Amino acid sequence: MNVDVVVIGAGVIGSAIALELARSGRTVAIVDKAGGVGHGSTSASSAVVRFNFSTRAGVAASWEARHQWENWAEHLGTRDHDGLVSFRRTGLAMLDVDIAPRGTYLQHFRDIGVPYTEWDDKDLAEHVRGIDVGRYWPPARLDDDRFWADAKGTLGAVFTPDGGFVSDPQLAAQNLADAAVAHGAVVLSRSTVVSVARSVGRVAGVGLGDGRRISASVVVNAAGPWSGRVNALAGVGADFTVGLRPMRQEVHHVPAPPGYQEPGTLGVAVADMDLGIYLRGETGDGLLVGGTEPECDPPQWLDDPDAAAPHPTTEVFDAQVTRAARRLPGLRVPNRPKGVVGVYDVADDWTPIYDRTDLPGFYVAIGTSGNQFKNAPVVGQFLAAIIEQTENGLDHDTAPVQFLTRHTKQLIDLAAFSRKRPRNGASSGTVMG
Repeated sequence: MNVDVVVIGAGVIGSAIALELARSGRTVAIVDKAGGVGHGSTSASSAVVRFNFSTRAGVAASWEARHQWENWAEHLGTRDHDGLVSFRRTGLAMLDVDIAPRGTYLQHFRDIGVPYTEWDDKDLAEHVRGIDVGRYWPPARLDDDRFWADAKGTLGAVFTPDGGFVSDPQLAAQNLADAAVAHGAVVLSRSTVVSVARSVGRVAGVGLGDGRRISASVVVNAAGPWSGRVNALAGVGADFTVGLRPMRQEVHHVPAPPGYQEPGTLGVAVADMDLGIYLRGETGDGLLVGGTEPECDPPQWLDDPDAAAPHPTTEVFDAQVTRAARRLPGLRVPNRPKGVVGVYDVADDWTPIYDRTDLPGFYVAIGTSGNQFKNAPVVGQFLAAIIEQTENGLDHDTAPVQFLTRHTKQLIDLAAFSRKRPRNGASSGTVMG
């Protein structure tokens, strides 16, 4: 098979990239080892849409992407709304915490035009029904007496009314891939990349586990937690200043406490680094609970993403859901864990890498898992711009692409996502970025 571009990874990021490249007139093949589109880490995403990032570029990207999620059919270029995901606007409350103070992102909100309201403890109690506004920092394990200690004061929050979540993360990837196919792309599932070919000093395509070869002058690594393995096949990464590692994660599903979701609503989403969790409502009076990598919980780093235990564990379930019950005292902790397991592709500073590499024609969209689902539509446009300008002779390392967003008219310096950047010192060091 001969195409212009091979995109490795059919998750939400890879599918978004494929769509933008196919729109530009390139022939595109999307290759994935899984059995279908979005069946990897995308399917385990909480799909939360929020704007609280420590970098201006992160805030601007998420604010632009929110407009694309809200106008999803328009973004995809389809008139058929059946079978499309929807954006659920619930608002999001980012609770106060010392390691991510309001000042790290509010100036960016003001500069970019993200609407927000600053809440004190009384406002928080009024708007998030049933919440305990106690300050418990730092997060502690359940077997630590500090977890059960009384609150040390109260906390407020920054509320962004336009936050929320996307209704079905796997379907979102499928929507993007279907739109790419409508522009001529092909999707090759159950196809594992086992080699990256070179010719005359640049990438020349990929080899698959079944012996097939795909010739292409451009290859994009969007392989999620397998991205390090793909980089090794391509022989790139020696000049990266930011490392990447796969991390196992769990997200849990429980019945929402009485009153959290008023009739006809899904309840305000809450980012609670004070206790080390986040939560959002689900249809059918459910509640989704995830973690924010508090220091008291050893990270589940993996050498091999395929070795991740596939089922939620009682230990992690009890820790995260009991923390949620501390924040929402009406929540009852079920006896048996229920949820999903995914593997994140984590950059050292939890900021993704969208860039070229030192192998001409080989590009990366990696380090994305955990906090970049929300940005996927605009990430596709980032990579299309980087590829277009680099292939036309621009040195993205010395003259980084400046990207103007379509809806919000923000100019984003894509050097913020460089493989050679200084590590983001303002990062919280967690999934919150």
